[in-house]
Amino acid sequence: MIDFYYAPTPNGWKVAIMLEECGVEYNTVLMQLSAGDQFKPEFLAISPNAKMPAIVDHDVEGDPVSVFESGAILYYLAQKTGQFMPENQLATLQWLFWQAANQGPMAGQLSHFVNYAPDGQDYSLKRYAGEYDRNLAVLERRLEGRDYMLGEYSIVDMMAFPWAFIAKPLTASLDRFPNVAAWRGRIKQRPAVRNAINLYKGNQNRGEQNAQNNKLLYNQTAEHLLSIKN
Repeated sequence: MIDFYYAPTPNGWKVAIMLEECGVEYNTVLMQLSAGDQFKPEFLAISPNAKMPAIVDHDVEGDPVSVFESGAILYYLAQKTGQFMPENQLATLQWLFWQAANQGPMAGQLSHFVNYAPDGQDYSLKRYAGEYDRNLAVLERRLEGRDYMLGEYSIVDMMAFPWAFIAKPLTASLDRFPNVAAWRGRIKQRPAVRNAINLYKGNQNRGEQNAQNNKLLYNQTAEHLLSIKN
């Protein structure tokens, strides 16, 4: 059994998709981010960065194995199950790191400024919208002549799909990226992907977007983390 620490966000969906695709037995631990679940000492022992998703794998010899960061979790599960791991390990790592270092952070910042930032953030919106589109262009070029990023459907696609899936809510358009649009369409029709996207859909209550909530969710400091007792 795997304990899956989750909230219904693009990063959470990545791991939910892999668990559903592999048919792995798992127990979902729903994280209430607006309540500060991510800062509880017992969760920080699993995910030192105070971010979900994270897993604890009890189906191992010896002590349970905990893994944090979505890319690391996908890689771990692919190795554990022997599923959805491309043959080309170097290409796999490059594209996992591309998503973790480029597409994901830029899309996450765009989401913040679209959904939660005060008015008057035109420069930030323009910057992150441009970076979101630039990463779509990287993906568009990669998918030229391919159904999936490394030929066959794999953890690399699961890693990149969720932030492309929500292009419209981020005020972006896929009209200029037909390869991405077709790839997105193929993936979202998969039963496991539909199950993952619907996992606790609508149950992520961020609460009222007041100053206290925004500080808890988006303006954490080193002092706050250092003040948490193990």
